[in-house]
Amino acid sequence: MKTTAELQQIATQVRRDILRMTTNAKSGHPGGSLGTADWFVAMEWNIMDFDPKAFTMSGEGEDMLFVSQGHITPVIYSTMARRGYFPVEELRTFRMFGTRLQGHPSTAHGLPGIRMASGSLGQGLSVGIGAALGKKMTGDTHLVYTMHGDGELEEGQIWEAAMFAGAKKVDNLIATIDYNNQQIDATVDEVMSLGNLKDKFESFMWKVVVVTDGNDMQQVLDGMAKAKTLAGQGSPVCVILTTKMGYGVDFMQDTNKYHGSVLSADDLPKALAQLPETLGDF
Repeated sequence: MKTTAELQQIATQVRRDILRMTTNAKSGHPGGSLGTADWFVAMEWNIMDFDPKAFTMSGEGEDMLFVSQGHITPVIYSTMARRGYFPVEELRTFRMFGTRLQGHPSTAHGLPGIRMASGSLGQGLSVGIGAALGKKMTGDTHLVYTMHGDGELEEGQIWEAAMFAGAKKVDNLIATIDYNNQQIDATVDEVMSLGNLKDKFESFMWKVVVVTDGNDMQQVLDGMAKAKTLAGQGSPVCVILTTKMGYGVDFMQDTNKYHGSVLSADDLPKALAQLPETLGDF
């Protein structure tokens, strides 16, 4: 377990990793990765129960995480490397041909920590439900977590899965929605408004936790801890995590410009100047 201050330092380094990885590759999705860094750090260090050195595809005897919006691999890979799944130096190979760190997660290369080839949006909740039901069948009391983009909730499969999970009382499942109101073309409200998301999940028989500032580490920790206390009570749990796309760099924040666009070589130093090196760059 880490202190809140220690987690904040890790998150700052993760944001540096994200910017350096994507700029070096000249491609990637830095915006959503920056916005969810606090959540991923909180999950990997303090919330989830797992051993990065004893990874198995089955996930037996440990908590499992499925990231449905697989395009945010920069934050996935950085937190995994910093947590000890694979060497930090491997972050240099991000998006290079034939490497393990592809633009979307791939199971083909056997990368520890990756159990799902994700990125085709809308599928992760279904996969998480399957894993959660599998744990129930084997008597494994560990939890299954999923992460989703708010724009992803425009996919119909999400709502079929949400209806199933509520109706079948899949109460060892905690799904988090990265609610930044940004997607590739415009704001989520402009493309297809989600309306009252809390009411929608509750109507599907889920318990809901709202985190009003998903870029405040203590709020993230408190919200996820509360979600864990609601598990096992007959309903799946949804965490609505309000974040800012591009958080940590003032000129990248609250815009969809950097959803799938990277910084120029000239802008990278300006961004890194706002994120002091804390753990050492790769």
